[in-house]
Amino acid sequence: MKKIKFSRDEGSDFYKELNERIRNYFENNQIDKTGNRKMVFKIAMYFSLVFLFYFLMLISSDLAAFFVFYIGLGISVLLNAFNVSHDAAHGVAVKSKFWNKLLFQLSFNLQGNNAYVWGKNHNESHHLYTNIEGSDIDVLNNPLVRMTTEQSLQWYHRFQYLYVPFLYLFYSLNWFLFREFLMIFNRSSRTIKIMIPTWEIVKLIFFKIAYITYMIIIPGIVLPFAWKYILVAFLLNHFLVSILFTGVLGVSHLSDYVVHPQPDSEGKLAMSWPKLQMCTSVDYNVNSTFLNWTLGGFNAHALHHLLPNICHIHYIKLLPIFREVAKKYGIIYMEMSYSQALRSHFRFLKKMGTQLELKTMSYEI
Repeated sequence: MKKIKFSRDEGSDFYKELNERIRNYFENNQIDKTGNRKMVFKIAMYFSLVFLFYFLMLISSDLAAFFVFYIGLGISVLLNAFNVSHDAAHGVAVKSKFWNKLLFQLSFNLQGNNAYVWGKNHNESHHLYTNIEGSDIDVLNNPLVRMTTEQSLQWYHRFQYLYVPFLYLFYSLNWFLFREFLMIFNRSSRTIKIMIPTWEIVKLIFFKIAYITYMIIIPGIVLPFAWKYILVAFLLNHFLVSILFTGVLGVSHLSDYVVHPQPDSEGKLAMSWPKLQMCTSVDYNVNSTFLNWTLGGFNAHALHHLLPNICHIHYIKLLPIFREVAKKYGIIYMEMSYSQALRSHFRFLKKMGTQLELKTMSYEI
């Protein structure tokens, strides 16, 4: 992973005052930055939904009900990841370090994926070097999808805005079946190399076997349905989860409003870290209580990237401060409706398929 040196600019002063204002908010209101009782309720609710849908699925006698409960289980696991795994990975779901670690491991491994790999690289790569190829683990170099202007432009990329939604269907299946195994052998399309400790490789294999066991083998043995229906439910679940996951996260960093900056030959970026976060994130419907409740604050991506040490349960209350300080220092905060963010995402895919140098949209307040 390429280490980047940042420059000082107006983003530096913006970030300093933002942290001061945020600290004053929590001190004056005598509340903690971590999750409160509402967050504890959310944790209990989402875990309960996972176990409830799994129980209902296992006692299904009707095929239609089986599919409904199976899909409900998959969505509950995803919502658990949005609301519990993510904040727990940052150590802010609850006060206790022990419970944060346990909640993160449990809720993430429920998906059959490795918590260590995602948590370490999410915090040490994506959050530090957002959208910088060679430093951000989430910037891919997949020959089918051109994500940055540093990647070669092929003739078929002009159609990527049409076929990428089909590829999105396989996102979680690819993650479960191939992504982490390829990382072990350094064959990943990720633009940085990933080192996975031996013990984590053992855990990775164990939880994938466990996932197949409780999602395919146990239902196939317990339920009176043919194996083909179990497999169809498994695939449909992954297709739906993939579309929801990419639909929530893809529009935040893959947009024709954001930048994919590159450092100079000495590894220095011509902007500060706070400004990088504001230039590479699009937020949508940030005032929505419903989306904050269901997406765990993923729709307020810029705010989260700058303040990862704060539980998402507080985001809506912090937004006025965030906007005010950004305006004071002339820092553009890109917030819009989801439909605008989605259109921008597809414009980005289309432009990246035809333009050698991306012509970004100018965000207007």
